[in-house]
Amino acid sequence: MALRIGEVVPDFSAETTEGPINSFHEWIGDNWTVLFSHPKDFTPVCTTELGEAARLKPEFDKRGVKILGLSVDPVDSHKKWAEDIKETQGHALNFPVIADKDQKVAKLYDMIHPEVSDIFTVRSVFVIGPDKKVKAMLTYPASSGRNFVEILRLVDSCQLTAKYSVATPVNWNQGDDCIILTSVSDEAAKEKFPGGWKTLKPYLRVVPQPGK
Repeated sequence: MALRIGEVVPDFSAETTEGPINSFHEWIGDNWTVLFSHPKDFTPVCTTELGEAARLKPEFDKRGVKILGLSVDPVDSHKKWAEDIKETQGHALNFPVIADKDQKVAKLYDMIHPEVSDIFTVRSVFVIGPDKKVKAMLTYPASSGRNFVEILRLVDSCQLTAKYSVATPVNWNQGDDCIILTSVSDEAAKEKFPGGWKTLKPYLRVVPQPGK
């Protein structure tokens, strides 16, 4: 069964480039997590992505987000690939990459799509909250590089929703106005947003980004 937003992610153990993960849930701890997969090592688009993820790791760290890659090749292969990533992208791998050679994690997370390949994972992204639940998912074809700045933006949006009960409108970026969730009544909103909001429609209440 495919994972859905709001479901608890499967726990697993795995070998990684930074040693074993005995329990994914324990590894997550109280953090947010971004788990993202690659079809296999030494693929060109994924080489650029891992370099970009390494470059942006301090931004994920600021947000309390752990990042974790996955590929179906073994650890030794990952480490050789890391040399190419550093050489070509200018940023050394600074986060763990799972060696999912038996496809255990890939199958748990529905990353094997037989119509694409019976062996290699599709290029998925899972944003996972401290409650171990899926907050967002993305899947890309092998030919399209993922936008890790967009993944950061998505994390920011999910964290705002979790902390302040707001949604983010189209093309939202840090500092832009947000939308009060429809599940929050006006009475409850007065307590949450004492500075007030602008009502465009009863279901569309615009408020400055909380916490700014």
